[in-house]
Amino acid sequence: MRDIVFTRASGWIPTVIRDDDGLKLMLGAGADANHEPRTFTFPVTEADLAVIQEDLPRHLLLWAAVLPLCEAAGTRGALDESAAVALLDPLLHGTSADVDALFRSIPWSRARLVAHGAHIGLLERGHVYEAMRTATETPNEKRAQEHHADRRRAARGVVLARLDAAILKYTGQYVHGSTIPGRKPDAVDPALLPAVMRVVGTAEQASAGMAIGRDPRRGKRATDKGDWARMESAVAAALRRTHPELADDAVRTVCFLMCSEAAARSRNAPVDTDEEHADSGGGGRKTALTFTDDRDAEQKWRHGGGSTAAAAFWEFVAERSRPNNDVFTIEDEAMGEGIQVHFYADSLARITTLREGRSGSEPEYAVEYRLVDGMSEYRTLVSAFARGGCAALDRHGPWFTDVDEFERARRRRRESR
Repeated sequence: MRDIVFTRASGWIPTVIRDDDGLKLMLGAGADANHEPRTFTFPVTEADLAVIQEDLPRHLLLWAAVLPLCEAAGTRGALDESAAVALLDPLLHGTSADVDALFRSIPWSRARLVAHGAHIGLLERGHVYEAMRTATETPNEKRAQEHHADRRRAARGVVLARLDAAILKYTGQYVHGSTIPGRKPDAVDPALLPAVMRVVGTAEQASAGMAIGRDPRRGKRATDKGDWARMESAVAAALRRTHPELADDAVRTVCFLMCSEAAARSRNAPVDTDEEHADSGGGGRKTALTFTDDRDAEQKWRHGGGSTAAAAFWEFVAERSRPNNDVFTIEDEAMGEGIQVHFYADSLARITTLREGRSGSEPEYAVEYRLVDGMSEYRTLVSAFARGGCAALDRHGPWFTDVDEFERARRRRRESR
């Protein structure tokens, strides 16, 4: 038989109950192995109950002190009841000095006190009892989260100015820096919003005309890291030049905002969209091509089928690219030419048939190699081939005909990075 003797409006603050063994303080904390909340109880007296009912600050202080004991119990352990009972006398009946001394000697939940209105300055100076004069029964979890974020930054030696803090709140990254940023003007003090928008305007101007494409080598929705790095660098340079007073955290969050928005714009667009509008510079636009990978998958493409050759090829790559499947080929069988991309080696080969095989003899090919610097160059080379064949790649050199010379160039590039 269990009866609730005293509870507060906020359901998580510990409740006093009466069961067959007498009065107990009951609180929920932690979780079991199935992620269900655990409930703990320990005995209290009638005198303890009287203080809990009349003195909200002491009730909250008791809660903050007991929570670490509950966490120590883990998913299946029992609450250290003796340690919990030992907290009652100094916290509920002791002087302010007794309370402060106890809190200097035990672990306690700072977040609970901050959420319930503790004066942060007094709390930081160790005046825990006095800090709770501003206590509220209704919690403000956002206040606790922001305080925790400030302490994490302080541990890194970072102190934010008002504008820095406003920028982080605008992007939604004040509390959690790893969340996807957005634009939240309502989260900013109206007096600071114009200054925030000037900073964002600088970033927008610096990234105007830049784009972050997809990288089909890493899947259908992966982002091109090279494009991201270029935009991030351009935005950061503009911000530091125009707004040198900004903290690194503020610069970083605005860069993240610009880059994530650009990546989102491209995520549902074709990988290659400019092929139909460019000059071929070669032997004429391709009308039929065959795509293959390193695992014998094959796909035919024909002009007029709804997507450009380059876009269709990159979709083919995105569907099949894996760490153990990173060589892809585009072949024009009618013209006897093709290209092969080697993602594992950051290179590309163009292959031209010099002589068809006859009477059992093997065909003869001319093979030339080129180093490739990132996804942007891969897109350029694939589009050029789709527009004009191997001849259109002449101006995209240098090309190596000697394999040993090519490998030396690869080694030099690898060593220089």
